[in-house]
Amino acid sequence: MPFLHYLQTRLFSFLFSLLDQAFRQLTQPARSSLLFGTAADLSLTRAQLIAENALLRQQLIVLQRQVKRPRLTPTDRLWFLLLANRFSQWKRALLIFQPETLLHWHRQGFRLFWKFKSRNQGGRPQLCPDTIALIQQMAKDNHLWGAQRIRGELLKLGIKVATATIQKYMRVVRPSRATTQPWSVFLKNHAKGIWACDFLPVIDLLFRPLYVFFVIELSSRRVVHFGVTRNPTDAWVSQQLREATAFGEAPRFLIRDRDRKYGEDFARVARGSRIEILKTPYRAPKANAICERFLGSVRRECLDHILILGERQLYEIIKEYVGFFNEARPHQGIEQRIPVETGSELTRVSQGKIISFPVLGGMHHDYRRAA
Repeated sequence: MPFLHYLQTRLFSFLFSLLDQAFRQLTQPARSSLLFGTAADLSLTRAQLIAENALLRQQLIVLQRQVKRPRLTPTDRLWFLLLANRFSQWKRALLIFQPETLLHWHRQGFRLFWKFKSRNQGGRPQLCPDTIALIQQMAKDNHLWGAQRIRGELLKLGIKVATATIQKYMRVVRPSRATTQPWSVFLKNHAKGIWACDFLPVIDLLFRPLYVFFVIELSSRRVVHFGVTRNPTDAWVSQQLREATAFGEAPRFLIRDRDRKYGEDFARVARGSRIEILKTPYRAPKANAICERFLGSVRRECLDHILILGERQLYEIIKEYVGFFNEARPHQGIEQRIPVETGSELTRVSQGKIISFPVLGGMHHDYRRAA
């Protein structure tokens, strides 16, 4: 019984497809038969016959112009659009391209027409280039200023500009306004009062861990203090902070990561020196980028080329490198200046014999002029 029902369903679907195909053949425009095509033209008016004839003639012109694939010019497309508008059965007269192509041309022309209609036909006079440059410079130099604040500053200078115009030119140099001060801007504005600290892990020749603790001043890139230990406890780290601020020199802010080596004693010593601790976010080494870059320099320029035997040797090597880093090595971040410049470097003597001083057994050299 289910099998007979399946056969009936399949037979009904086959007969329905045959009827549908026959209906489509009877109702579609006649192109291959002259007799049926002429009979179909009897129902058309004189104007429609003229439009159809012109549409076919234009296609013949295109075909005669090209040997292989016909190429349509903008004038051809315009003619086809105008003729199809005058002939209701224009689809059956198209032979060299599809009706969808003609509809696509029509949509393109519609967009071009409204683009022409909505073009700028005047309005407010454009700003002079100097005013535009001034707006962009204000937006670039003052990240906390909005369009209204810049407009007030321009009015103070005798320049009257609308707020919407200022916003348009601000987007070029400042696409999105930050709700708070960016971290890079904060570091730039307060670099003189910011120190940063971090640990550099080192493995000795017997695969035992050692730790070097650094404190760096951001504005000058000067290494304020360092220490070496095998067991960096909270008490040891707190003592390093005391030694770094022993002579009354203390920053306003101290950047550190969220390592557990910094405990309650470290926080207590910082509060006693009136230092505000700034903790970096999790997995964000760029928040302490200057200190991280210094640690990379210590590895590349020193520790990667020396076998470390013990804690005392590591301390002496780091001490010599820190002296070279502070007093002789130019730094790119501060325009090739030396972190701790003495009087001889400030005068920049250009005459005299050049003397070379080896550093770290000749790994680096310090070049100076003889007195």
